[in-house]
Amino acid sequence: MRSALFRSMAALLAAGGAAVLPAAAVAAPTPSPGATPVNRAGTSFLTATPITAGQPVRVDASIGDHLYWSFPATAGQVHEITATVTFPKGRDGASTWTVDVFDGLRRRQACTAGAQTPTVDAKASTVVLGCTLREVRPWAEPWSADPLPGTYVIRLSVIDLPEPDLGAPIDVDLLVGTVADRGTSADDGELAAPLVPNTKAGTVLNAVPPVDAEADDEGDPLTDWLPDLGSRWVWTGIGGALAAVAGVCGFAMTRRPRRR
Repeated sequence: MRSALFRSMAALLAAGGAAVLPAAAVAAPTPSPGATPVNRAGTSFLTATPITAGQPVRVDASIGDHLYWSFPATAGQVHEITATVTFPKGRDGASTWTVDVFDGLRRRQACTAGAQTPTVDAKASTVVLGCTLREVRPWAEPWSADPLPGTYVIRLSVIDLPEPDLGAPIDVDLLVGTVADRGTSADDGELAAPLVPNTKAGTVLNAVPPVDAEADDEGDPLTDWLPDLGSRWVWTGIGGALAAVAGVCGFAMTRRPRRR
């Protein structure tokens, strides 16, 4: 009787696994029909190339480059990032690659699934990286690192490799997909504004600022050469006077009386 019960449970688990696998396959990200491919990448957070979910990316790069892309995310979405790096033949050794995701405050976001930091040997021709992010929340506590609506930045790089392989050409294929979109949840709160990184560093002043002529006229030419009387000059003067008095007193106490 127990063996029959175990066989029934095994059959139920096998049926459940068969039912789950097609759903996972359907949830995998695929390029959007008619999406314009992107053939470039940024080299820093400020120059990250903007992309959208479902927009395929294919760029030519070199081993050792740090490649950056950015994409928008709204509350309720779950994003999956997949990247494939194709190597040239004749590499010298194994290498370790990583794909990192940061939010608008440059906080590194955790991956719930996927090969985020795989290592491949010298004979491998490709390496596949993946990262499934957590569901974007409409709000969170300031001290938490929960994913919030805004702009997210992807960084693809190599973190360990033999030095002779540095600079070799590679092909990178990347895709960001929305595997779930539950909309705004029942969380009691809403973010005031999306977290967007500040990419405007300000302006550079090339010209020398003009000098106010009236401010120059206020100065007295007779006292311009005198230093400003601050605490340093006051204490220096007091110290010099005390040193002089101490020298005179010491000389008076130690000198020998004259003989008549």
